[in-house]
Amino acid sequence: MWYHKPAINEELLQSLPNLKVVASSGVGIDHLDLKLLSRYGVKVSNTPFIVSTDTADMGMALLLASSRRLVEGHEMAVSPDTEYFPADWLGDEVSGATLGILGMGTIGYKVAERAKAFEMKILYHNRSQRKKEEESAVGAVYCKKIDDLLQQSDFVLLAVNLTPQTHKLIGKRELELMKPTATLINISRGLVVDQDALTEALQNKVIKAAALDVTYPEPLPRDHPLLKLKNVIITPHIGSATKKTRWVMMEEMVESIEAGLAGLPIPREVL
Repeated sequence: MWYHKPAINEELLQSLPNLKVVASSGVGIDHLDLKLLSRYGVKVSNTPFIVSTDTADMGMALLLASSRRLVEGHEMAVSPDTEYFPADWLGDEVSGATLGILGMGTIGYKVAERAKAFEMKILYHNRSQRKKEEESAVGAVYCKKIDDLLQQSDFVLLAVNLTPQTHKLIGKRELELMKPTATLINISRGLVVDQDALTEALQNKVIKAAALDVTYPEPLPRDHPLLKLKNVIITPHIGSATKKTRWVMMEEMVESIEAGLAGLPIPREVL
């Protein structure tokens, strides 16, 4: 499966009685019905580890681009109407700012490692607290309650898996808890955020900005209001989109398929 295609439903499974394994690219498995696949005796693999470094890089890229208004700055610099660069055209400092990470798995932790190099204060919320030595290595402070993280952070970065518990994790209430000067960064899944609530919050300056590598649907309809806002950066779900990573992802999927066909243990099997 690449970009969640083909759709694995009962009709497809019935038409493929000899199917042994579904190899899915990336880390997310929210597009797969694991119980249905198990019922048909089909095993599942993904590529969870190879994507983490590039996706963490993407999170920092979005944070920096949003804080320093790179997209707006580029448009100003190349516009045929620009006659001078205004002296009061300013971005926000990253160094010393507080980054709140929701989801401190492999990707979230790699973001924290990068943020430490930018001298950021790091808060995080996770299903379980990291080991003390892991926290100390990046200077991260655990927030048991998500509300505490939202209220204190200058940047809130989402790196959670999409599950029933994280579906629309960030909605109207959560956005109103954030600082009016805060930026929301999403490198997880579009449905982790209530997009209508986010649009309204950005329009009404409840929060300052958003930087999104994921939306729902993808791409957004061309008349969607998020596409018209100056305080939003949207990229086309390219967290893992580097030449090396995509090559290794394909190699790992092939490896899983070959193991499944041979009746061998499947590397990176999703249980």
